[in-house]
Amino acid sequence: MLMLSRRLLMPLSVAVAVAAATTATAVPVPTPVAGSAVVADIDPVTFAAEPAAPAAPAALAEPAASAEPVASEADVVHRGHVAFWGDQLEIRLRTANRGPADVSASTVRLRFSEPLAVRQQLPAGCLWGGRAAVLCETGALTKDGPARRTALDLRLAGRPAEVVVRVDTVWSGGARDADSGNDTHTVLAPSTGDPYAF
Repeated sequence: MLMLSRRLLMPLSVAVAVAAATTATAVPVPTPVAGSAVVADIDPVTFAAEPAAPAAPAALAEPAASAEPVASEADVVHRGHVAFWGDQLEIRLRTANRGPADVSASTVRLRFSEPLAVRQQLPAGCLWGGRAAVLCETGALTKDGPARRTALDLRLAGRPAEVVVRVDTVWSGGARDADSGNDTHTVLAPSTGDPYAF
């Protein structure tokens, strides 16, 4: 039996809680009708809009001294490639931190336009985020330190002609990431076996 330490599970459990709190119900995938056009890519996870907080009147506003402490700032970066053929999906991911602060723990979410096969084992440090999503701990990331590597070899439930893979960070140790453009990616991978970089 695989034993995981509490330290390893803590960031994933936080990430799952964050993902659950910010995720609405899955969008149903329409069933194609014979002779109809190809069904457009449907995002398997839709985010709920967060309600805007009402502005406090100036007389009731709290003094600046009691404001919440500002979160540290880090720049989490995901790079890698996706290769897809038949029902096989290969993802190689490198996660790094460009700083200025260290990240105590981070979690990456991978979402797929097609559901994954149910009976398959995920790598250590990864867990299911739904029928078409996987969450993987990438661990602590020091500023300008070495990238953490994650390798996933997954199977899809079917054999589509292409799959869309969405990569994003759902937990970065509480650090604020001002440049989320380099840790959020969408990759279209046709069923050719060729690697598509992000």
